Amino acid sequence: MSSTVKHGEKGTTPALAPGGSGGLGALLRLRELPVLVALLLLVLITYLNNPLFLSPQGVKDLLLNATIIVILAAGQTLLIITRNIDLSVGSMLGLVAFGTGSIFVAMPGLPIIVVLLLGMAFGALLGAFNGFLVTVAKVPALVITLGTLYVFRGLNNAWAGGKQYFAGDRPEAFGALSVDTVLGFPIITLLAIVVVAAVAVYMAGTRPGRDLYAIGSDPEAAKVLGIKVSQRVFLAFLANGALAGLAGVLYASRFNSVGATTGTGMELDVVAAAVVGGVAIFGGSGTVAGAALGALLLTTITSSLTALRVDKFWQQAIVGILILTAIVIDRLASLRTARKLRISEARNV
Repeated sequence: MSSTVKHGEKGTTPALAPGGSGGLGALLRLRELPVLVALLLLVLITYLNNPLFLSPQGVKDLLLNATIIVILAAGQTLLIITRNIDLSVGSMLGLVAFGTGSIFVAMPGLPIIVVLLLGMAFGALLGAFNGFLVTVAKVPALVITLGTLYVFRGLNNAWAGGKQYFAGDRPEAFGALSVDTVLGFPIITLLAIVVVAAVAVYMAGTRPGRDLYAIGSDPEAAKVLGIKVSQRVFLAFLANGALAGLAGVLYASRFNSVGATTGTGMELDVVAAAVVGGVAIFGGSGTVAGAALGALLLTTITSSLTALRVDKFWQQAIVGILILTAIVIDRLASLRTARKLRISEARNV
């Protein structure tokens, strides 16, 4: 077995590093680089047409608009990497957001940190339900989470009815999470940065995190290597649910009202952010940093086109084009890498 590994390592080196292994070559191969360049160009063009776009308040609004999607995209990345998906995150967020309003009305003196933990626990429970059905019932995640999208939304409708909670129903300190800044960053944005950093360290620096890539690349091969595929996937769903719960609590802080329709449609924005950010929809590659950049790019597109007074239809069309482009590029890159690996292995036979 060891000889096979060595053979593979020798064969893949030139395929992964054509034209040298310098720092510039490595930089140009970063999947996140095109997203970052597109983001910077978009901001520059908008600023040249509307200088107020990068005013202190404008920058703060950009960060706040992206924060919730960034947190949700971090959780979604864990799943997409493993060839799974969760279409129920918007409904989970809505349930937790309305639950947050209910808690503050019933117990206005409850510490904010306790509410955050309760929201994450509630979200983790919902995520675990999805994970259980996917890993035990062996039903595709797309089917399961499409069903739980409606189940969770129905529960929220039954719970909320026509009721809404408004900014006046929450403690002032809770609302301040979205108003107050530290070093120019809104507090909830700093929480999102911490989430992205934690998920990045988990995925790149721990054995369970790296196992997710192996599962996404080839689930059957991962089983042969001794990876507990079902356990890893279940925990990914649980973590995704916990992050959706956190996003739900922060949503209640960010926006003036929460009700039965809170979070509707957000699941599509979240998946789009991850895919545009370079997370392969077929699994096995991508980073949470890329997903976060994708979220920032998509929300900035909306803000930019609004600032430039472009019709909303074009905003949606551009996002759709970006998603299709990202999928095509990822597929072409996968085919190119596979071809180079075959050529390299043939030369080493």
